[in-house]
Amino acid sequence: MYAEVENLGEKDQIVRHASLVKRIAYHLLNRLPPTVQIDDLIQAGMVGLLEAASNFDPDRGASFETFAGIRIRGSMIDEIRRSDWTPRSVHRKFRSVSDAIRRIENDTGEDAKDSDVAQALGIGLSEYHQILIDSSSSRIYSIDTMEESTQDAAIPSSSEDTPDEAFSSGEYQRQLAESIRQLPKKEQLVMSLYYDDELNFREIGGILDVTESRICQLHGQALLRVKSRMSEWNKHG
Repeated sequence: MYAEVENLGEKDQIVRHASLVKRIAYHLLNRLPPTVQIDDLIQAGMVGLLEAASNFDPDRGASFETFAGIRIRGSMIDEIRRSDWTPRSVHRKFRSVSDAIRRIENDTGEDAKDSDVAQALGIGLSEYHQILIDSSSSRIYSIDTMEESTQDAAIPSSSEDTPDEAFSSGEYQRQLAESIRQLPKKEQLVMSLYYDDELNFREIGGILDVTESRICQLHGQALLRVKSRMSEWNKHG
């Protein structure tokens, strides 16, 4: 694999940033089911690092570590998508919850509450909370996958990109950031501690003095709430 790297500079970048692959792999592993193996993530991440070393252009305005981090994470997520474990029935439940959240918030102009969503779906709170836990564990609605579609837009685009494409990618990023900023305060805090500070659910639960399971529910509800608020963009953007 290393033979594919043609010059010494690229080899140096790979050796210097191999630890970045492991760091990203272990961070992702904390939010994935136990069926995901760390070795698989690292192997996929190394492919991403190789691609980054071969394609990096310093004139685009990003540091190599930033550029490589995006490529590494993207390669890992592609591998995760290829082995998606989530049954179709679970995906249908996620869509139902997201649709219910959107309807309630459109009708009331307020954040949809657990009890309101459960009532709209005709299920009990315990079943609804289990759906949230499943959502939090699922790869499909992970913020990681949404970030992947926007982080590349954060790197200045080449002159070959059309103005419409540049606007669309930048606008999507702004809409996604705004959807996250408009989350209920506790969900915002969970997302910040999880994605920005890289704490796990148990650590966040200790900070907020609630159970790890409740943090998992809040995380899942935040993901589905963002998905519901981005639905029109995803449909027409």
